[in-house]
Amino acid sequence: MGHMMKKIWNVTTSILVGFVILLAVALVGVRLIGLNPYVVLSGSMEPVYHVGSLIYVKDVDYRELEVGDAITFMLNEDTVATHRIMEVLVDEEDPETIRYITKGDANDAQDGSPVHYKNVIGKPVFTIPYLGYISNYIQNPPGLYVAIAAGAILIMLVFLPDLFENDEKEETEKSKK
Repeated sequence: MGHMMKKIWNVTTSILVGFVILLAVALVGVRLIGLNPYVVLSGSMEPVYHVGSLIYVKDVDYRELEVGDAITFMLNEDTVATHRIMEVLVDEEDPETIRYITKGDANDAQDGSPVHYKNVIGKPVFTIPYLGYISNYIQNPPGLYVAIAAGAILIMLVFLPDLFENDEKEETEKSKK
């Protein structure tokens, strides 16, 4: 392998490795600092949160939520939604029990039923467009297999030049004798 080729190879693999690390941090590592990524699957919050974006949600004290805040919550057992609070309802008999009337920015009507404070996951803090598509793809077959294969290939790419180098050294040493 020529010296120039080797440089290009090293730079390319470094960029790829860097990209994979960033992707891993974006999809998994953020959990270490208390952020949970969710994929935006519907256009109900356009243009703030686009379909296919990844939103990062942090825990929040439900008592601090106000009208106008976007919240991520369990819509039902299987569905997580992110909508905006239109109204805060405090239970008269139990002031600790709070419910929120919510609505998607792009929706005409408010959500059917108020969100109980126990169903609130948190508040979205930032979003990365399109990353949700990648996240969804990687989490399910065949994307999962593609990701594993890509990881294996990447590891090989990083170590291949070293293998070639050892061969070249041996060849050079043999020809010196």
